[in-house]
Amino acid sequence: MKSFRKELLFRTKTRRALVNITPQVKTALAESGIREGLCLVNAMHITASVFINDDESGLHLDFERWLEKLAPEKPHDQYDHNSHEDNADAHLKRTVMGREVVVAITNGQLDFGTWEQIFYGEFDGMRDKRVLVKIIGA
Repeated sequence: MKSFRKELLFRTKTRRALVNITPQVKTALAESGIREGLCLVNAMHITASVFINDDESGLHLDFERWLEKLAPEKPHDQYDHNSHEDNADAHLKRTVMGREVVVAITNGQLDFGTWEQIFYGEFDGMRDKRVLVKIIGA
């Protein structure tokens, strides 16, 4: 069994963003040479997320509105955590959207269902963040 590790770096221009990272994960898979196995992709920050869904702009706007209803950014003083920072909402949004995904690798390809893509969800951006891609298999 082989193991491959790669970090993807992100710095979004906005506080919140959804970024389709499927091309970068596919590149990592090709670099790994692994044909059968599993690919783990996880956010390495507690205010960012990795998840699988459809790459459809209306859906992305729906996520933004839904998350903002669940955990509105402002007023900042509504959160106890914000006595030291102003990103409590980002922690909550990350919890809802998840930390990581695992995708099967079959014949050297990510084994997706129809329309599935991997996304990086940023909820406290405009600074450097990392995503880990860990691939194991043969």
